[in-house]
Amino acid sequence: MKQALVNMLEMQHSMNTRVHEHWVEQNFAWYRAAWIECGELMDHYGYKWWKKQQPELDQVRLEVIDIWHFGLSALFRDGKSVEQIADDIIADLSRSEPSGLGVREATEELALHCLQSKSFSPSRFRDLMLASGLDFDTLYTAYVGKNVLNFFRQDHGYKDGSYVKTWAGREDNEHLSELVAAMDHAADDFADAVYTALAERYQALVLLN
Repeated sequence: MKQALVNMLEMQHSMNTRVHEHWVEQNFAWYRAAWIECGELMDHYGYKWWKKQQPELDQVRLEVIDIWHFGLSALFRDGKSVEQIADDIIADLSRSEPSGLGVREATEELALHCLQSKSFSPSRFRDLMLASGLDFDTLYTAYVGKNVLNFFRQDHGYKDGSYVKTWAGREDNEHLSELVAAMDHAADDFADAVYTALAERYQALVLLN
């Protein structure tokens, strides 16, 4: 687990540095982005008892991955190294067993912690991850894929508005999920392979049309 955490932390640092070179020193309110994503997750899961709602579990899991991006970012503080942060995450997870809470309750617990502490709780995130039907392996695979997509977006004009997010009638997230499903997630070049596959499909469906 530690090596996977180190990999994700390093990828998150690289992505954030791409957006702002000194992002750690800027002390952005990552906890705020995390709890707002919790609200978006609740919209996809459903909480309105006064109308019929069906949980959109694929969208819920995408929101869980987005929360993890912001949560990892929130843990970069106090000059700690990636190795130290990974150890802190493992220590936090070891202090408690999974709560067994449902999606709504786990989401609220995580959001409440973000608001009260202005930080991020890996153990509360674990409860939400499990409640949504993800485990650590699927989290890792989905995180790597989304991180690569974020880099791909930046490389293809996301910041200046020239990037096209809908390819042949489907959002890039959907194409990502389809491409990743057919790949060897344990391969050493998994991230590079995801980027190459995205580039080829973007070229075929967007740039050549």
